[in-house]
Amino acid sequence: MKRPLGAQISHMLRDRGVEVIFGIPGVHNQEMYRGIEEAGITHVLARHEQGAGFMADGYARATGKPGVAYVITGPGLCNIMTPMGQAYSDSVPMLVISSCLDETEARRGQLHQMKDQRGAAETVCDWSYRAETAQAAYGLVERAFEEFELSRPRPKHIQVPIARLEAEADPAPFPNQPALRTKALQPDISPVLSLLNTARRPLFILGGGARSNLWRQILTQLGAACFTTYAGRGLVGTGYPLDFGAMLPRPGSAEIIGSADLVIAVGTELAEVDLWRSQLGHKAVLVRVDLDPEVLSDEHRAMVKLQAEAESFAYALWEATETARPATGWSPGEVAEARARWRAEVDAERPGIVPVIDALRAAMPADTMIYSDMTQFAYVAKEVWDMAFPHHWHHPTGFGTLGYALPAGIGGAVARRGRPTAVIAGDYGFHYTMQELGVAVELGLPLPIILWDNGKLKEIEDSMVRGQIAPNAVVARNPDFCKLAEAFGAASAAPATLDEMQQVVRAAFKASGPTLIRLTPDIV
Repeated sequence: MKRPLGAQISHMLRDRGVEVIFGIPGVHNQEMYRGIEEAGITHVLARHEQGAGFMADGYARATGKPGVAYVITGPGLCNIMTPMGQAYSDSVPMLVISSCLDETEARRGQLHQMKDQRGAAETVCDWSYRAETAQAAYGLVERAFEEFELSRPRPKHIQVPIARLEAEADPAPFPNQPALRTKALQPDISPVLSLLNTARRPLFILGGGARSNLWRQILTQLGAACFTTYAGRGLVGTGYPLDFGAMLPRPGSAEIIGSADLVIAVGTELAEVDLWRSQLGHKAVLVRVDLDPEVLSDEHRAMVKLQAEAESFAYALWEATETARPATGWSPGEVAEARARWRAEVDAERPGIVPVIDALRAAMPADTMIYSDMTQFAYVAKEVWDMAFPHHWHHPTGFGTLGYALPAGIGGAVARRGRPTAVIAGDYGFHYTMQELGVAVELGLPLPIILWDNGKLKEIEDSMVRGQIAPNAVVARNPDFCKLAEAFGAASAAPATLDEMQQVVRAAFKASGPTLIRLTPDIV
């Protein structure tokens, strides 16, 4: 039946599998709220559009399905642009639908007016379009979902004029048959097999896009060593004797990579935030496997390039090497020695954090999904905390925004009801989105929130000192975080010892709402 277009869009989203929408209603987008309950979609009310965007991001990372957010014209769209930028850099599927003014060319002074709202959004997402008709809105939604499935997932933005949202419209077309997934066909890996046949020290670098549960078997069959990027942690599980871990940023990793006689990088950009140096360090042939042609043509100049989905490449490789004779150039001893050396370097660079991380890891279930923020605690943990499961640690790696962890963790917890989810944030970054504590309380999420409170922007202070700059503007007055959490209705704790911390963390997973756990560098 005919309904206002705003309501029809919600029904269309439900027909395409959307179960949750994050957002904030306003007079400009209220028509988008007319059909949410009728369509059977749950709406999560954020306290700020930035929070709504990070929640959609966290939900998408936990489920693999697009996170969807509704925002208003102007400031609502501006507020969600930071999460859109984060989702773009980390390849997260997100659909942001906003209202927009009907006419801006000849009128000024309208509520929420921007000079170019569509163009502003386009700077931080895959594409941004204005839908002038119901058919255009439906077509853009359909296109977004096809692209989420078939190409590198990145955020999209659709804006619809207010008058169009209010106008009656026919229902959206029934969902199309999805496009044939030709990317799932096994690629021709014969060039890679030829190189592997003669390699004594093959080395794999697995990134967040290397989605497959076969990597441990493949590495074992080949006798290959591996590194993972931060986003790739968990792809080979724990305890593989030739796993160098997520230690690519260690300066010594370049020497190890240079000693390999074949390097195969799968599903990774090998970007600045993966390496923290300009060169990978390889001297042998570099093979790149990725969906994105831009990655394949980057400055690392791979000699063999396969545009392929990682899962199909992994399956073809596993099948072709089942009877292969493993290479013998790597030894578990050299891997263990390198990892021990690098762990000591990490501990020396940011003293006192590694023991806290070890104790925290021991207190959490192995399948906990963790959302972290830009904080020294997370920087250390990403290098020394081995993950048992892939894609269970989410960090604002590329865009590098503060304030990510709490709202993203809420989105993840909404998606993972009944399974453990946790947040790790620093005291300063927590200020950005701490109001979203109210959402976690409102939803009754058993969410441990680990707050590393060193009373300052310690990473920036350390950087200033290294640059021979007198530290300035790195200390902000903090509230009593425990009382703040209690004011929102959350539980709180400030353990003084590692044993106390472990007890509190275990209890937090069983609580009826969130628990803020404040840790300081004085914990023993």
